[in-house]
Amino acid sequence: MVQERDRRILRDLAKRVAEIAADPVQDERRRRWYAHNALQPGRPMIFCSPEGAWSELLPESVLQAEDAMLRGWEWGLRARIYAWEHFADDQVTDAVFTVGTVTHTTGWGLEPKHIYSGVERGAYTWEAPVKSEDDLEKLTPPRTVPDHEATSRHLELAHDIFDGILEVKLHNSFWWTLGLIGEWAQLRGLQQIMLDMFDNPQFLHRAMRFLMEGRLQWLQSLEEQGLLSLNNGNHYVGSGGFGFTRELPQPDMDGKVRTKDMWGFAEAQEISGVSPAMHEEFVLQYQMPLLERFGLNCYGCCEPLHHKLDIVMKVPRLRRISISPWADRKVAAEKLQDRYIYSWKPNPADLAAVTFDEDRVRRYIRETLEITRGCVVEIVLKDTHTCNHEPWRFDAWTRIAREEVDRAA
Repeated sequence: MVQERDRRILRDLAKRVAEIAADPVQDERRRRWYAHNALQPGRPMIFCSPEGAWSELLPESVLQAEDAMLRGWEWGLRARIYAWEHFADDQVTDAVFTVGTVTHTTGWGLEPKHIYSGVERGAYTWEAPVKSEDDLEKLTPPRTVPDHEATSRHLELAHDIFDGILEVKLHNSFWWTLGLIGEWAQLRGLQQIMLDMFDNPQFLHRAMRFLMEGRLQWLQSLEEQGLLSLNNGNHYVGSGGFGFTRELPQPDMDGKVRTKDMWGFAEAQEISGVSPAMHEEFVLQYQMPLLERFGLNCYGCCEPLHHKLDIVMKVPRLRRISISPWADRKVAAEKLQDRYIYSWKPNPADLAAVTFDEDRVRRYIRETLEITRGCVVEIVLKDTHTCNHEPWRFDAWTRIAREEVDRAA
């Protein structure tokens, strides 16, 4: 039974979220996202995602609820309010509170041993469990099993707290990427993968095919169990941007969501240093059957893709391509033009530097907007693991981005 104090804290925050959601600007933002994802010309969209730096913007010390799960709900509400009050971006606040199905998902049968640095939010290395070809036989495809009783309890609690203020919805999200190579790096070791490309390419092909077939079975199982949810609205898709589109779901969807009613996403950050040909041979060809299942697709994250765009554009129904801080912005603009969303990820180092240089940020954004004139652009500030404990930097960065977008228009 939820404590009345916790219930009151969450209801008060929910009321503030509902007030924000009722602002007419939300409808205008939705309209612009729909047009943007349909590749219609318009001003670049802006999205600020503090990610790792959230701990400096909204530290755990601000939370007031006592129940552990409700503290997570509280943080989510506070983050939505904070973004509205501080960021001059285009993210939409809606009067919805989502609860996910409680599930248990197995791994691949072998698990890497992680070795942490001991530094808060510090780096780690790992001992990969697949030492030889024989170990491949020890792997098993992942499975997801729902706990409907626990899910019902969570939904009942959410309704008790938020009914009359926010609409409670069941919404599931089971993956961020279907890239495969990141999973294999954990199982085999990144350096060993690079060696396998030359010393034992057939083993690498066997492994990637096994992972591909395992993930295909897993997606089919999620679909058959009715566990998939649409991501065609105010849902984060790919490595940035939102899913607002009228092209999904498919016209023949009848209740149960299928992968073809959804946005899909893959990336290959772990092999940034390999050639386009090797990227296609060892990774992309195994991602393609997964991406083929989806109605629209996104590709890429932090890896520079400007020299690989010819192979990336083979992805079916590709709509959004990540242009990372390490990509050649001009080459990418010439390739993408207005045929794909140019999902630009500015360098987050400007937020983490010893001093925050507003002039440099302004020049950087202005230059990019000039380079990408004629493209369908979104500016996604992410991978910001610190703001040097000066949260106002995010406010300033998004204000500058907004001013430069308006100026360019």
